[in-house]
Amino acid sequence: MPHALEGVRVLDLATFIAAPMAATLLGEFGAEVIKVEQPGEGDDLRRLGRQVGGVSLWWLSDARNKLSITCNLREPEGQALIRRLVRDTDVVTENFRPGTLERWKLDYETLRAENPGVILVRISAFGQTGPSREKPGFGRIAAAVGGISYLSGYPDRAPVSPGTPTIPDYLAGVMGALGALLALEARHRTGEGQVVDLALYEPIVRVLDDAIPVFGALGHVRERIGSRAESAAPHNHFRTRDGCWVAVACTNDRMFGRLAQAIGAPDLPARFPTMRDRLNWRDEVEGPVAAWVADRDATEALALLERAEVPCALVNSIRDLFEDPQVRARENVVAIPEPVLGEVHVPGVVPKLSRTPGEIRRLGARTPGADNEAIYLDRLGLSRAELDGLRARGVI
Repeated sequence: MPHALEGVRVLDLATFIAAPMAATLLGEFGAEVIKVEQPGEGDDLRRLGRQVGGVSLWWLSDARNKLSITCNLREPEGQALIRRLVRDTDVVTENFRPGTLERWKLDYETLRAENPGVILVRISAFGQTGPSREKPGFGRIAAAVGGISYLSGYPDRAPVSPGTPTIPDYLAGVMGALGALLALEARHRTGEGQVVDLALYEPIVRVLDDAIPVFGALGHVRERIGSRAESAAPHNHFRTRDGCWVAVACTNDRMFGRLAQAIGAPDLPARFPTMRDRLNWRDEVEGPVAAWVADRDATEALALLERAEVPCALVNSIRDLFEDPQVRARENVVAIPEPVLGEVHVPGVVPKLSRTPGEIRRLGARTPGADNEAIYLDRLGLSRAELDGLRARGVI
């Protein structure tokens, strides 16, 4: 069965996580992705995270389904090779500081001259416009600028990174892939490519639920409230007798009524009949829930809550993810063969398509430039002597 993006070609010039993730997502659904790495040392992601067998597990996971070539983008000969590759490329991804591609003569107008249909996905810390456009930044900076770090943690403590500092990178990768697909769809009608311009912090701003319209209308600045929720209660994490944490989420009166019955406190709905009441009296509402959970092991608490149809779940550690029957059934964690390590567990493909599902065909290339010959000799038609000369001059 053909993949959804079969026939689409992607050239990934980017480094680290955000824009490369956009290319990875396209590759999971059939696009051919060529990863361009720095000669010799390769992509910086190869040196991040824990190493096993001389290779970064992070790299193996995030660079999956990609062919790897090396090319020095700072050299005119390297730039010329990229421009040639762009001639039959649909999407180019990059995440350098604004102005960098222009200095390298790989800007959109130059690429467009080679291929009017090319789509350039540009992900940078602050986007291609605005007073901060030239500033550097990573996921932690994006979370801070986007407002989510300010909301993360407890009111009497410093703001914390929400989950991991790389969440903004991955969100930007998802948005970048969406932008590429939208541009491809537009190209079907116009025949023209375009630029997808995305700042690393912008997906964070987009997922702040109602914080922006609330401030705009009421001037209310949301503050940190720990693991509680701004708009619902009880909506929190509760510690069990055996030291686990259980998440409980009641977002309407019916759920709250079922929860009250399950924990043996049927008077709670009469005392706190509306969500506004429950928000105003959080401690009195969540205290009985916390006490009830604390008297039980996680397995018992979850079973009783599930029987009452109260939204709940174990707060999973990574170990728990590997053991979770739902995660297993959905293949959210999969084992992929690797020639040296035997197999590597990586996140599965999301979303699931019924007719053209995605797949993981290979993990990230162990060595930078593993596919140089396939691309430079077979695709571009260089001779062996030309390839050897480029290698000797440090261009590839």
